[in-house]
Amino acid sequence: MSSSFSSEGTIPFTVDGETHQTWYRLFGDLTKRTHRPLVVIHGGPGLSHDYLLPIGDLATTASIPVILYDQVGTGRSTHLREKPASFWTIDLFLDELTNLVNHFGAQDDFDVLGHSWGGTLAIELAIRRRLPGLKHVVLSNTLAAKRLVKESNEMLQKNFPQEEREAWLAGPEHPLFGQASAHFFSLHGCLLSPPPQEMLYSLAQGSPGTGDTTVYNALSQGEYADWDVIDKLHTVEVPALILNGRADYMQDFVNAPFFTHIPRVKWITFEKSSHMPFWEERERYMQVVQNFLDL
Repeated sequence: MSSSFSSEGTIPFTVDGETHQTWYRLFGDLTKRTHRPLVVIHGGPGLSHDYLLPIGDLATTASIPVILYDQVGTGRSTHLREKPASFWTIDLFLDELTNLVNHFGAQDDFDVLGHSWGGTLAIELAIRRRLPGLKHVVLSNTLAAKRLVKESNEMLQKNFPQEEREAWLAGPEHPLFGQASAHFFSLHGCLLSPPPQEMLYSLAQGSPGTGDTTVYNALSQGEYADWDVIDKLHTVEVPALILNGRADYMQDFVNAPFFTHIPRVKWITFEKSSHMPFWEERERYMQVVQNFLDL
């Protein structure tokens, strides 16, 4: 974890007359800042911010205030298991993100970094909202279309034993599904052994039996099921940095649409990483992000 000073708290977030709480952790000092803050958006849907804690390093190494948070329905934020699937939309999470930025008074000058599903929210923020204060967007190990991730996974899974491929096709009810998924993740999700405890904690937050799957279930069967913004990427007005790992389960062709469609874009692949380069190549990851945000 970063050694920089951190603080935490909750932010009221009102939806349809009901007020919920968004939990956050801030690294660094916003009151005397010399750099614009970086808002970090976690993946899932349905995980928590914990696995992204290394990005707090930027507050120490580059004096960049870093704001991490748990999206509503996840982690330490308000859980809403009783809400219908229609409640959970991309716009809901963009509203929450905007509310968080406004809470910190950063609406006129801020950057975002979205990892995996968080990258979906980051790119949609640039496409749908076009907030004038958004200056850079970092899209880490993320996607431009769900169908490309499915194709990437299918390609990689061809290299695995037949019984594991059968378990994935059968789904979580198959007795080998957990074992097969752990094997896949060890090669394409995070290469560190043992894996970071913060990552295991975050994964547990959105897993059946150990966490709350409300958000994941609603979005994976709703708006996120066939999500695709390739034909809208040319409208992104801010500079974008695309990051992935060579062994990432989001292979290069998943990231290629970003590189070919966003007007001002840079793409870097971490050769010794999979889906978690901020753990696998931590120091270099922070340097790459810092260099981009300093432009």
